[in-house]
Amino acid sequence: MTPNSNDSREPFWDLEARLFTALLMLAGFVGAAAYTHSMGYFVTFMTGNSERSVVGWFLGQHTLAGGAAALILCFLVGVFVASVCRRRWWPNHPHGSTMLTTVALVAAAIADLLTSEQTLGLVPVLFVSFAMGALNTSFVKNGEVYIPVTYVTGTLVKLAQGVERHIAGGTHREWLGYAVQWVSFIFGALIGGLVSLATNGEQMLLAAATGAAIVSVFAWRIDVRWSRRQERKADEESEAGSPA
Repeated sequence: MTPNSNDSREPFWDLEARLFTALLMLAGFVGAAAYTHSMGYFVTFMTGNSERSVVGWFLGQHTLAGGAAALILCFLVGVFVASVCRRRWWPNHPHGSTMLTTVALVAAAIADLLTSEQTLGLVPVLFVSFAMGALNTSFVKNGEVYIPVTYVTGTLVKLAQGVERHIAGGTHREWLGYAVQWVSFIFGALIGGLVSLATNGEQMLLAAATGAAIVSVFAWRIDVRWSRRQERKADEESEAGSPA
């Protein structure tokens, strides 16, 4: 969503707003699950992993640095695979990305079941990183992501810019969408943090996979409604453009 003053006539809480709210909550929850039950690995924050992969070598933390680099690679692979699938099989359908995310989280849970570690090992977290990369391809326009699902630093920049535009004469729609995106991510992380207090890593991954499956169904239902709306809109435009 790219809110601006020209969108003020359109309802804010539309299908897209509902979907990005659900997806950012999911991303926040999964990020909290991985961070609290692993060695502190980031699965939503590739900037942090990039710094950790470099600085870790200077601090002698070679295992942690290598793990961070592997997480970045898996994140990139997740984006790539989801993008290929989107181009070939589910163009303009966000539920495809959430389904791939769900499969990857289930794989992470299975990988964790096969290990005997008290905390989440690197292999399950690599699957989670792949899942988060795939989830980021949910909102694509002209081949580019226009709503980031896990990297909210850019969202905060746009939020501040939107506030400035509002003060300069725009409307609250300049920043409202970005604020909802950030709050949704934080709320998901809050839920994940609370759940982590009463569960272990294995249970958190199962909860994350279950949540992703529920969001996939929600996204699929929105896809159906969105497709029908687009078809009606196309028919109306075709009728309006046809000669009398």
